[in-house]
Amino acid sequence: MTKILYLHGFASSATSTKALQFQEYIKDHLRQSSILIPNIENNILKAADQINNLVQEEKPTALIGSSLGGFYGAYFAEKYNLKCIGINPAVIPPADMSQYLGDNINFSTGQKFIIDQGQLDCLNNMSAKIQVIKKASNHMVFLQSGDELLDYRAALNFYKGAYLNLTYGGNHSFKNFEGCFQKMRLFLNMH
Repeated sequence: MTKILYLHGFASSATSTKALQFQEYIKDHLRQSSILIPNIENNILKAADQINNLVQEEKPTALIGSSLGGFYGAYFAEKYNLKCIGINPAVIPPADMSQYLGDNINFSTGQKFIIDQGQLDCLNNMSAKIQVIKKASNHMVFLQSGDELLDYRAALNFYKGAYLNLTYGGNHSFKNFEGCFQKMRLFLNMH
């Protein structure tokens, strides 16, 4: 059985469009696969602890992450030797999140939260532990060159040796995400 932990992006929620689309696909087409889509903490330090606890408690066989969730996915996939699919994933560094220092609002929930330097230092410490992907065959990455927030070339460089799927055009939200489902299903051996 394939058990997926889906990690949404920064200032998003468990009701992200991509998460719900893939959840519906699993429900409609797969009998031996499941997906867990938690609301990830807005605070980066708490999010890292939350995800670590979820991986230990829920024991997923795979992670899927979008944007910052893609970075989290890569980190925890490396830590626990799990398969991981990144969707326009952040690569930290060089993704610069200093623009978010201070007050922020979650786009999905409207919840206010603060990002401080300690949280950005946490991301940099996590990044230092995965400067090179050790098991590239565990990673599949979907990128769109039209991503207006993240430079797809950073991900191409970071994920050398992984299964890379680059679409020219698109955007950060990842247009036509449903077109990736069959490749994702095969990569994760979902039934």
